[in-house]
Amino acid sequence: MKQLALVFAFVGLTVAGVQAQRIACVDITSILEGLDEYKAAQTELDAKAAQWKQQIDQKRDEIRGLYNKYQSELVLLSDDAKLQRENEIMKKEQEMREFQKQKFGPDGALFKKRQELVRPIQDKVYAAIEAYAERKGYDFIFDKGGNAGMLFTNPKYDKTSDIRESLSK
Repeated sequence: MKQLALVFAFVGLTVAGVQAQRIACVDITSILEGLDEYKAAQTELDAKAAQWKQQIDQKRDEIRGLYNKYQSELVLLSDDAKLQRENEIMKKEQEMREFQKQKFGPDGALFKKRQELVRPIQDKVYAAIEAYAERKGYDFIFDKGGNAGMLFTNPKYDKTSDIRESLSK
């Protein structure tokens, strides 16, 4: 009987010491799309991308024209002239691919422009989420769209240092 009372007392203290974690979710995409400054940044990015795409299309048309001209004059050209024209076409194709990479590649101008225009807006939204979580007592906030994953975590639940410590022993 005494042991049973002791077990109940221990369980009662353990349950009383555990607080429920507060979790929330937000839709980052919806928040961003509701901001005029984000819409303006997207409009500017779309215009820049369209401008560069048009330049690429012009280069592609120029190459197609050179190739068609080469094909129509092929029988009249000497071997040296054929080689010169082929090299010219290949050079233009390489220039077009390089331009495309400079504008749309992973470290291209569009990516950099997006970082310049959109990153400050995203940082502002994340700061607002963090302030809201701290003010309202949330421990975790997730992006329900799943794009960003976890947006806020109460530092007391981060056990990274505990794991590092256990690995270093």
